[in-house]
Amino acid sequence: MARPARPPLTLSLQFADPADRALVPRHKVARWIRAALEVPGEITVRVVGAAEGQALNRDYRAKDYATNVLTFDYSAEPVVVADLVLCAPVLQREARELNIPLEAHYAHLLVHGTLHAQGYDHEVDDEARAMEARETDVMRSLGFADPYAR
Repeated sequence: MARPARPPLTLSLQFADPADRALVPRHKVARWIRAALEVPGEITVRVVGAAEGQALNRDYRAKDYATNVLTFDYSAEPVVVADLVLCAPVLQREARELNIPLEAHYAHLLVHGTLHAQGYDHEVDDEARAMEARETDVMRSLGFADPYAR
């Protein structure tokens, strides 16, 4: 049986620190995002350091700390247009604390951000359950464990 076709993706991948490039190869980033896309996408992923992550979170969310992922969504239909910003030091710390592979954490946060860009949210319980279920399904389809089964 043929796998269903994934929506097309135009991907721009940027690194504040070129050393992070080896941790997050383009082909994997594209695969993880495509797995979460429900419509075509034009997505920029930027992997940043703590200072840039904190500045963006402070300036756009009024929270003065570096967070793991920020989603800047500009359009959800007919094409998802978004920027996903991942803070490398935060992801590294969280992966250590959670005792999970760093690659799995990057995959999860890219799936998470991609779902946010499509309108998923987790601010209220019903929406959080739906989003987490979708994340779990996508992560399992990619060969990763349920990110919420800890």
